[in-house]
Amino acid sequence: MSKPPEEKLEELNRQLASLRAKRDELNNEARKWAEKRNATHEQIKAMRNEAKTLREKRDAANQQVKEHKDSREKAKTERKEKHGEIVKVREKLKILTERRVPRDLASIEREIADIEWKIQTSSLSVKEEETLVSRVKTLETQRAVHKQINELKDTLIELKTEEKALETRAKLSHEKLAELAQQSQTFHQRMLELLEQARNFKTEADEAHQKHLESRQKAQETHKKFVALLQQIRSIRQETERKEKEKQAKRQEELREEAGKKALEKMRRGEKLTWEEFKLITEKGEN
Repeated sequence: MSKPPEEKLEELNRQLASLRAKRDELNNEARKWAEKRNATHEQIKAMRNEAKTLREKRDAANQQVKEHKDSREKAKTERKEKHGEIVKVREKLKILTERRVPRDLASIEREIADIEWKIQTSSLSVKEEETLVSRVKTLETQRAVHKQINELKDTLIELKTEEKALETRAKLSHEKLAELAQQSQTFHQRMLELLEQARNFKTEADEAHQKHLESRQKAQETHKKFVALLQQIRSIRQETERKEKEKQAKRQEELREEAGKKALEKMRRGEKLTWEEFKLITEKGEN
């Protein structure tokens, strides 16, 4: 035995309310998963931007490391060349030192000056003058050796100073490149950590997106059931209204039939009819 329309509608409305609540709950759940997905995407974006900045810093540090390494190697090469020059100067200095007479330069120059003065101011025989000229030549050779030794000593000091400067430059370049290499490693390690975190967050975002799609799909399916049930309720209400109108029309027709019969009997008795009663008899006659 089928249920009365009122009971049927009441039951369907309960189901409709349940479907509406379930649909709204699923939509709310889908919205929350979408919010989580979007927030995670923002975190991923921030991490990737930071990783990009770190990569740029790392690359800049690596470029500086290369430049300081080149500078260090160049300083080492130049220092080696300077050292080679120092060795050569020392060898020359050693040879000249062995040739040097055990006299200081000042005394040699005084003797040369004295001899030249003597030649210019004294009356000398040819032999005496030749002896003095020969002596000057010997002294000039000795003086030249002294001067070369002094020049080589100056050159040696200059070369040693340059060698030390190059050694210092190489050391500073090495220290700086070591510092920059450490910075580069720090930037690189932090970049890798961020990219790993971003990958993990990407997994979370993908899961949140999948759950969002699932919740939205369930919400859509629930909404379809909701719409179908709503249509069923409307159909029942329309059918109920149609039957009620038919019932009311039938009842009106029965009342008109009854009123017509009474008006006809009244006319047969010769009683005076109202306008409405007259219309009923006329309409009945037409039918």
